[in-house]
Parts: sequence; structure tokens; C-alpha cells
Amino acid sequence: MIGIDWLKPEVFFGSMLYAVIGVGIYWISFVILDKLSPYNLWDEIVGKKNVALAIVVGATAISIGQIVAAAIHG
Repeated sequence: MIGIDWLKPEVFFGSMLYAVIGVGIYWISFVILDKLSPYNLWDEIVGKKNVALAIVVGATAISIGQIVAAAIHG
């Protein structure tokens, strides 16, 4: 059974801190991916409707998210 430990301020703010760190690492990783790619991702996906690139970028985003979550979780 889940107790009310998550309501303690140190647990709550610790979780918030890890969430902010995780989102920051995810965002930085995605910006690096965007800069390293040979295309302007936004123009290719939205402007030229490149579905294949959108699928690859989406899968990469999910992968980065899983790696960051696993790194934070331990």
C-alpha cells in the first residue's frame, strides 16, 4: 500500500527537482540532435510533410526520454 510519504516536502521537492533535471537533459539532448542532423527538422517535418523523418525523430525522442528516465531512476 502506498503511504503518504510522497506528501513530505523533501520527497515532493526532490521529485520535482529530478523532473526538472530530466526535462532539461531531454531538451538539451534534443537540441543537440537537431543541430547534428543534416536537415532543418522543423522545415522538413512541417513544411515538406516528411513522415519518415517525423517517425525517426519521434522514436529518437522516445529513446532519449527512456535513457534520461533510467539514468535518473537509477
